[in-house]
Amino acid sequence: MNWTERKEVFKTTSGLTVKRCYAPGDLAGFSYQEKLGQPGEYPYTRGVYPTMYRGRLWTRRQVCGFGTAEETNERLRFLIEQGQTGLNIVFDMPTHFCLDSDDPRSEGEVGVEGVAIDTIQDVDDLFQGIDLRKVSTSLISEPESIMILPMYVAIAARRGVAPAELAGTLQNDIYTGFAGCNVKCFPPKASEKMSTDLIVYCTREMPRWNPVSIVGYHYREAGATAVQEVALTLAAGIAYVEALLERGLKVDEFAPRLSFFFCCHNDFFEEIAKFRAARRLWARIMKERFKARDPRSMMLRFHTQTAGCSLTAQQPLNNIVRTTIQAMAAVLGGTQSLHTNSYDEALSLPSEDAVLIALRTQQIIAEESGIPNTVDPLGGSYFVENLTDELEALAEEYIRKIDNLGGMLKAVETGWVQREIAASAYRYQQEVDSGEQTVVGVNQYVLEEEQYIKVVRPNAIELEAKQLRRLAEFKKLRPERETTRSLDDVARAAEKDENLVPVVIQAVEKGATVGEIRQVLEKVYGSFENEPSDF
Repeated sequence: MNWTERKEVFKTTSGLTVKRCYAPGDLAGFSYQEKLGQPGEYPYTRGVYPTMYRGRLWTRRQVCGFGTAEETNERLRFLIEQGQTGLNIVFDMPTHFCLDSDDPRSEGEVGVEGVAIDTIQDVDDLFQGIDLRKVSTSLISEPESIMILPMYVAIAARRGVAPAELAGTLQNDIYTGFAGCNVKCFPPKASEKMSTDLIVYCTREMPRWNPVSIVGYHYREAGATAVQEVALTLAAGIAYVEALLERGLKVDEFAPRLSFFFCCHNDFFEEIAKFRAARRLWARIMKERFKARDPRSMMLRFHTQTAGCSLTAQQPLNNIVRTTIQAMAAVLGGTQSLHTNSYDEALSLPSEDAVLIALRTQQIIAEESGIPNTVDPLGGSYFVENLTDELEALAEEYIRKIDNLGGMLKAVETGWVQREIAASAYRYQQEVDSGEQTVVGVNQYVLEEEQYIKVVRPNAIELEAKQLRRLAEFKKLRPERETTRSLDDVARAAEKDENLVPVVIQAVEKGATVGEIRQVLEKVYGSFENEPSDF
C-alpha cells in the first residue's frame, strides 16, 4: 500500500515543523517537576490555580461598544441578562485618539466602531443601571486610558463606590498602541509615563483592579506569529516592570496585578502550547530576572480573544466553527477570561443574534463539553509538551534580540517591532495567495453565490449629530471657570512630572472633556506626529 503523505512538510500556522508522530524520545531528558509541576505551582505551565475551572469557570466577556453611551448600555444589560460575567467596553476611534466628537478629525467616525465617550456624563450613562460593585469591567483603551479610568472612578464615587471596591482591567498598554493597533497620541516615552502613572495609582488605591493588560492580541492581528506574539508581549511586560522599579516600587507590590491579553488563532495545538509556554517563561523571568518572591508575581494571568483576523466575509457562518475551535484551545490552554468573536464581525458590528451565539459557544464549552472538569488535560502529551518547549525556546531567543536593541521602548521607537510584524504578515498572505495555507471559503471550497447575512449598519450621520448635541448641552451646563482651573492643574502636574491620575479625576469631575485633556497634555509632552521616527 502507498502511504504517501498529502504534503512534503507539515507546519503550524506560525511555520514550526510538525512531525508525523511524537513519542517519548521527543521529550528526552524531560523533567516533570522542572517543566510542569502541579497546577498552581511554579513554573505554572499547567495553570495558575490548583483547581482551575473545577473551582471557578473563566470570566465570559463579549466586546461591546457602538453609538452613544445609552445604546451601548442597552446591549450591556442584555448580555448581563444572558449570563455574561464580565463587561468588555470598546471605544470609537475618536475616543481612542483622545479626540472629542466635535473635533473636525472625528467626522464620520463618531460611534461607528465603538462607543463615543467625550465626558464623564457619557461614562455615567454607559453604566446606568449596572451595579459597579458586582461587575468586572474591562476598559479597552490605549492613550485615552489616562482619561477613561478617572471618569470610571469618578462616576463610581457618585454612586458611593470607592476605588478599592472596583474590579476590572484597564488595557493601558502603550506598546501595542504603537506597534500593534496603530493607536497613539503622545510620544512613546511620555505615553509610558502616563501608563505607569495609572499602574502606580491602581497599585495604591485599587487593589482589585488590573491596571494594565499587556497585549499580544494586536500584534497577532497585525500579522505576528505565535512566537512573536509571546515574545513581544512578555518584552512589553519586562519594560513595564523595569519602569515601575525605576519609580521606586518593589516588584511584589505591583506584579501580582499585571495581566495579559492574547489572541487565539486557528492552529489548535500550537495555540494551547503557546499559552503554556508563555506562562512558564513569564514565571522564570519574574523569579530569576526580577527576583520576585511572591508567587502571585510569577503568575501569568491572561484574557483571550478569539482571532478577529481569522474571520471571513465569505461564508460568514463558517466563523462560528472557527471561533469554537479557538475558544476550546483558549480553555485547554488555561485562560482566565475569554471573549468569543461574533460570526458577522468581518461584515459589520455584531448583531444581537450573532453576539448571543458567541456567548452561547462559551457556555456550551463550560457546561456541556467536559473540558473544564480536569486541569490541563493535554499535559504529558508528547506533541503538546514538545511544542510547548519549542515555542518557549524560540520566544526566549526573540526576547534576547529585543534586549540587545535596548528593550521594548527602543524597539518600538525605531520601528523594529513594526517591521518584524509586517514581514510575518506578508509571508502569511503569500501562503494564502499561493494556496499553501487554506482558508475555507476564500481560496478553497468557494461558493458562487455567497450566503446572505443581515448586517448592522449604524447611521453615522445620525449618530454623530446625536453625540454632538449631547456634548454641546454638557458644555453649556458645566462650571466653565472650574473646568478651566482644573485643566491648568493637569498642565502643572505634567510639567512637574507628578502622577496625573488624581488631577485628571478632578478635571473630569469639573467637566473637562477627553479632547481638552489631550490638548493640555500635548502642550507639555508634544504629539507623536511631531516626533521624528522611522515609522
